[in-house]
Amino acid sequence: MNDMNDLTGNVRFARHLGTILVALQFIWIVLLAWLAAPAFFAGHAPAGAWICAVLGGLLALWALSSNRPGNFNIRPTPRTGGTLVEQGPYRWIRHPMYTAVIAVGVACAWASAHGVAWLVLSALGVVLWVKAILEERWMVQVHPAYTAYRRRTRRFLPWLV
Repeated sequence: MNDMNDLTGNVRFARHLGTILVALQFIWIVLLAWLAAPAFFAGHAPAGAWICAVLGGLLALWALSSNRPGNFNIRPTPRTGGTLVEQGPYRWIRHPMYTAVIAVGVACAWASAHGVAWLVLSALGVVLWVKAILEERWMVQVHPAYTAYRRRTRRFLPWLV
């Protein structure tokens, strides 16, 4: 068998786990946005926070535009009939959308007057890290070329991670 059943033993389990991780991801994103909104709306957010937010947004748009319609999946489970994307930011990093989310999360934590925002950002980072690990395991099973792709790219940042 050459599908997710080989790794997880159960496709339903993989989908449920993916749904839980996505739910946690959105909880942390909404909380970060709520904590940072007053600073951004009042114009008190530091310039660096604005720069991180804009760069994260631009990276997200680039990643989305590099994907074909219907290929993008918010869950870590590969889409049935999906293709391996290796152009745009995917040329250098395997998870540019996660990197974009972290960049915007950094912007929110930086702008927030609440120290808890950095803890929320850390929780978001853990969720995205787990999603990336699971997604990569499942991508190897669905896309045989993913192993070579993984060797020549980085997970989140070119030349670093």
